[in-house]
Amino acid sequence: MMEADMENGRPYQERPRTFPTVRSRSSVPLVFRMLMRINPRALIILFLLVFSGVLYVGASTSPIVVFVFCICTLSLFFSLYLTKWVLAKDEGPPEMSEISDAIRDGAEGFFRTQYGTISKMAFILAFVILGIYLFRTTTPQQEASGLGRATSAYITVASFLLGALCSGIAGFVGMWVSVRANVRVSSAARRSAREALQVAVRAGGFSAIVVVCMAVFGVAILYSTFYVWLGVDSPGSMKVTDLPLLLVGYGFGASFVALFAQLGGGIYTKAADVGADLVGKVEQGIPEDDPRNPAVIADLVGDNVGDCAARGADLFESIAAEIISAMILGGTMAERCKIEDPSGFILFPLVVHSFDLVVSSIGILSIRGTRDSGIISAIEDPMAIMQKGYSVTIMLAVLTFGVSTRWLLYTEQAPSAWLNFALCGLVGIITAYAFVWISKYYTDYKHEPVRLLALSSSTGHGTNIIAGVSLGMESTALPVLVISVAIISAYWLGQTSGLVDESGNPTGGLFGTAVATMGMLSTAGYVLTMDMFGPIADNAGGIVEMSQQPESVRDITDVLDAVGNTTKATTKGFAIGSAALASFLLFSAYMDEVASFAQLPFKEVDIAVPEIFVGGLLGSMLIFLFSAWACSAVGKTAQEVVNEVRRQFIERPGIMEYKEKPDYGRCVAIVASASLREMIRPGALAIISPMAIGVIFRIVGHATGQPLLGAKVVASMLMFATVAGILMALFLNTAGGAWDNAKKYIETGALGGKGSEAHKAAVTGDTVGDPFKDTAGPSLHVLIKMLATITLVMAPIFL
Repeated sequence: MMEADMENGRPYQERPRTFPTVRSRSSVPLVFRMLMRINPRALIILFLLVFSGVLYVGASTSPIVVFVFCICTLSLFFSLYLTKWVLAKDEGPPEMSEISDAIRDGAEGFFRTQYGTISKMAFILAFVILGIYLFRTTTPQQEASGLGRATSAYITVASFLLGALCSGIAGFVGMWVSVRANVRVSSAARRSAREALQVAVRAGGFSAIVVVCMAVFGVAILYSTFYVWLGVDSPGSMKVTDLPLLLVGYGFGASFVALFAQLGGGIYTKAADVGADLVGKVEQGIPEDDPRNPAVIADLVGDNVGDCAARGADLFESIAAEIISAMILGGTMAERCKIEDPSGFILFPLVVHSFDLVVSSIGILSIRGTRDSGIISAIEDPMAIMQKGYSVTIMLAVLTFGVSTRWLLYTEQAPSAWLNFALCGLVGIITAYAFVWISKYYTDYKHEPVRLLALSSSTGHGTNIIAGVSLGMESTALPVLVISVAIISAYWLGQTSGLVDESGNPTGGLFGTAVATMGMLSTAGYVLTMDMFGPIADNAGGIVEMSQQPESVRDITDVLDAVGNTTKATTKGFAIGSAALASFLLFSAYMDEVASFAQLPFKEVDIAVPEIFVGGLLGSMLIFLFSAWACSAVGKTAQEVVNEVRRQFIERPGIMEYKEKPDYGRCVAIVASASLREMIRPGALAIISPMAIGVIFRIVGHATGQPLLGAKVVASMLMFATVAGILMALFLNTAGGAWDNAKKYIETGALGGKGSEAHKAAVTGDTVGDPFKDTAGPSLHVLIKMLATITLVMAPIFL
């Protein structure tokens, strides 16, 4: 019907607007309501007192920590500047703000309910961890430092809860900005394409800077607090090289929340999207985000809770896990090499990410608005503009990484070691760029793979699915080759750095890999900005469509939306690459911890032992079962949405003529309750499986006289799960992104354009790809790292 209206020359904005305010009620979190009641001067005084306390603790630890605190504080002020700049933009006409308010209410309501459920599960798990640590054995290092079981237990639980809290806040920040920026991007698109791009990028930048800042701040404060409280490095107390092991609970807490946030948000957003597309586009032939579709508000809410909130928590835990694992390996290497002042090697990851905040901020500011209005031309492609910003960020990251290595990793024992580690960082930065480029090649419709996928749609739904699956499988090859070269290169550079232990054996290999991981994540702030840009642009397009703006405005948001799909896909590629490197580091840390607890050497895992091979098999199975349950959850929920949308179209025939208003709230309620229910099963599988496998094979090992069998089987499970998870996540992310952009390519007018048979086949492919790229795939990023952190935290029960 809408296409017919356009063919008859009827302007889109002149269609009858019979949809009144869909907002239900205001929703401001309790914390913000309390803060708003406090006198501004009192807030400033409170902030100064807290900041002074933090600086005092940092100064008592190391000047390096003070530097980190100062950079993080300045970055928070920069994020406030971005917030003020974005919120100063107008919200457009009333019909836009009404739709935006409805999206905001739905997102904030779901967020409160979802995180309420997650917090209850986190407290239950915290009590389990407390019980395990109160009855576990202590390591000789802990006994020598006087760190008893109770202290160790309370430290781990406190770290776990703080990590969970910070991960939740990171998710909230991602959602908070997106639900306020979407309408401002829509309004900016009425004036200028470049202005709309700038607003979306700066809104995403705010979220990215806060997420990275919180990850660094959280680890630094925890490290400094433990350093001062435990009197580290004083006679008879803990060594500074052992301190990072106390932080693993923080990483586990962050992973725990991120997993459930990604699962719940992913199920919500894709169930609503699939339901809206199947009935709206395929059956009724109405455009995407049409106000007549009863599931459209649920779909737009899902973009915020799935893509923004969940991705914020995901990147937060990625950075936290990488920082902690690198600190552990830096401390271990410094102790083996008897380095006089190991603090530089331990605190190096915090400094790298502090510089990340600086260079990413410059990259965000490099994207400026112009006075020219109209659709973005071929000369001014939004992806090219963001790529320029990324190039600026990368060049600055290379410089700051070199400065950091010379400042912190220089030692008289090996004067040229810092240069080798700087090259390791360069390997990581090149790897990050390669991952972004590979993901862009396979998911951007400017390149051949997506165009061939779109062409396959012209011969039917089946050929589209076959082509998409084969493209996803093919796309795993290049990233695996890049990761393989990166790990071996970084390990070799570390081994040849000149750092040796007392026996003269090279010891810098693993730390070299850790430095490469830091190099890869040294531009995480800007990469997360590009990721957050995607759902904000998608939401803006939905608001433009629902408020019935001119086609020229929708053309601008369509271009931004298509680019947003590509940036989301590139970020997922970046995330899985960093997850692979971080998991390798956490695996090494796990083996060191087991050896420390058991007082037995644990250098290798022999998969020729039947029980250990079975552990690997179970790890691979875990990935497939987890992915299956995540996709199944989307399918079940989508069926409920499809039935509800069909029911409304049948019972309210006036909807198609704009004479009756759809019941948006019903679809929102369906996906909200179903996603919370369905996220439990795959999440519980991920948490319970490694613990159950470790305990069962520990019992088998005691019965058969095989010491450390439980720990070895868990190590095998972790190794195989990581490998299978990387490949599965690459396949799911790329196939889903390619299907989506193949549909976008056809919607530009290629192969018959919207409404053609090729378009219907492409919509089917996009529907299949939705749970791939936004539910199962991103959840695997978190699962891989969570398996590594949970084995670190739970290692005592495997022995």
